[in-house]
Amino acid sequence: MRRLPRKDVVIVGLGWTGAIMGYELCQAGLQVVALERGPWRDTASDFNIGTAPDELRYAIRNELFVRPSQDTVTARNTPDQTALPIRRWGSFLPGNGVGGSGVHWNGHTWRFLPSDLNIRSHYKERYGEGIFPENHMIQDWGIGYDELEPYYDKFEYLCGIAGQAGNIKGQIQPGGNPFEGWRQRGYPTPPLKMQLNQDLFTKATTELGMHPFPLPAANMSQAYTNPLGVTQAPCTYCGFCERFGCANYSKSSPQTTILPVLMRHPGFEARTECEVMRVLMSPDGKTATGVTYIDAQGQEWEQPADLVILAAYQLWNVRLLLYSGIGKPYDVSTGEGVVGKNYAYQANSSVNGFFDDKLFNSWAGAGALGMTCDDYQGDAFDHTGLNFVGGANINGTTFHARPISARPVPPGTPRWGSAWKKATRDNYNTSTNVGSQGSVMSYRDCYLDLDPTYKDRLGRPLLRMTFDFKPNEERMSAYVTEKMVPIMRAMGAKHIVASPKKGPWSVVPYQTTHNTGGAIMGDNPRTSAVNKFQQTWDVPNVFVLGASAFPQNAGYNPTGTVGALAYYAADAIKGQYLKNPGQPLVQA
Repeated sequence: MRRLPRKDVVIVGLGWTGAIMGYELCQAGLQVVALERGPWRDTASDFNIGTAPDELRYAIRNELFVRPSQDTVTARNTPDQTALPIRRWGSFLPGNGVGGSGVHWNGHTWRFLPSDLNIRSHYKERYGEGIFPENHMIQDWGIGYDELEPYYDKFEYLCGIAGQAGNIKGQIQPGGNPFEGWRQRGYPTPPLKMQLNQDLFTKATTELGMHPFPLPAANMSQAYTNPLGVTQAPCTYCGFCERFGCANYSKSSPQTTILPVLMRHPGFEARTECEVMRVLMSPDGKTATGVTYIDAQGQEWEQPADLVILAAYQLWNVRLLLYSGIGKPYDVSTGEGVVGKNYAYQANSSVNGFFDDKLFNSWAGAGALGMTCDDYQGDAFDHTGLNFVGGANINGTTFHARPISARPVPPGTPRWGSAWKKATRDNYNTSTNVGSQGSVMSYRDCYLDLDPTYKDRLGRPLLRMTFDFKPNEERMSAYVTEKMVPIMRAMGAKHIVASPKKGPWSVVPYQTTHNTGGAIMGDNPRTSAVNKFQQTWDVPNVFVLGASAFPQNAGYNPTGTVGALAYYAADAIKGQYLKNPGQPLVQA
């Protein structure tokens, strides 16, 4: 192993959080190196307009994602089962390369509700301890919405989010989300242009007493120049967002918002195709001294650094902590330990509608084009007597009708042959759906640890995932889905198919890439792996960014909160940590 010259900071991963932290710390005068396992990805060279909208290449063959032969996880539903490796990604799709999952996301950019962040104390005060599900591990985040609001704002203005504010400094705004937490100002750009689906959804939900508003979108509704001076172009509604890089500079990603500035900074260096093996520790185990990594040629290197930032995808952050011996691993038999606990996912559902008299131009979509309602999100509604906690937003979206994967046919249609072809032809432009994105609580037996049997190509134990949907989430999804059926009926559908979320969880069909937890934040080192600044309790010069910090998952896409927490942590490092390096920012 070769030893490199010391850097002030080494960042593992160069997606949203790595890019944000890299820029902020370089601005503070630090020498920063980012190590990215995957290849370099750039709009001009990798997402050319002539090749980017290739459904077979990107949506079917999954070119932008980690190859299971490169890295994977083992999965099971319960601790008494034997976990087996995922050999083909299905349920979720971890990104690979510069930009990470920020390249292939749809662009839904939410703020969590204030009650999401203090969920345990909020529900207990309003409903009593009896409302919580059996064997839950629900806990407060250790940070309040008011603390995080300026950083939500900063991320939204970095990305030029298109939307309509619902609550500016406590004043409810017409056309926005009346349930959202306060914001200091409106969105930087107006909402996207809506289509027939959204017009029908808005009319139906309004008649049903709900409160529709435009979905906050990282797809540009107009040209926008962010505070760093990077300009993006208006969305062309091509429908190639999810699983694709944007060829038009219209979807906010690290490549279109921050990397053009960061890569020019003299204090920053990025090394691609460099897989970090572990965080190196001092002999007393209290200080990280850097990381080891393997480059594309198989050479192992040591990169010494004074500050180590784990900014990889949620799953890989947790494995690095476990493999490096940072923090006490979670033990399901005792309920003790902090690293690996509180893995959570998302409980989505849909209601499909088939029409006789309407044509939906679903081909002309965008990743976050839609109208949505928060009337059944979080604790925006009364949970008394419902026997569940949590909720979901309800969306009328048009994000693609790509030719290979868009096959909306009613139940009972043959899977091949002339009848299938006829159903595809008849329903391609005459169907649409209403969807929900639901919360998932944390439970004692839903967790991550190192697999005792299976190893990766470099000889390291694979991460083992133990997860299943619980009765709380099934009841929540059934309740919200029942609210979606009247919406589709009011929109005029002649045939309606409702699909609430039901267990057991399967690794096979795609559901969402919103994996959370495993290195959760909180105000107590006995119950959390990191403090509210994302600093590990046990090793103060290691910070862990991303959705691995979520103690449980809300009914929203995580990216807005991930970005806000990254900015919050960066401010704490610049304003507090650097004045007294190596010391905890929160006293245990």
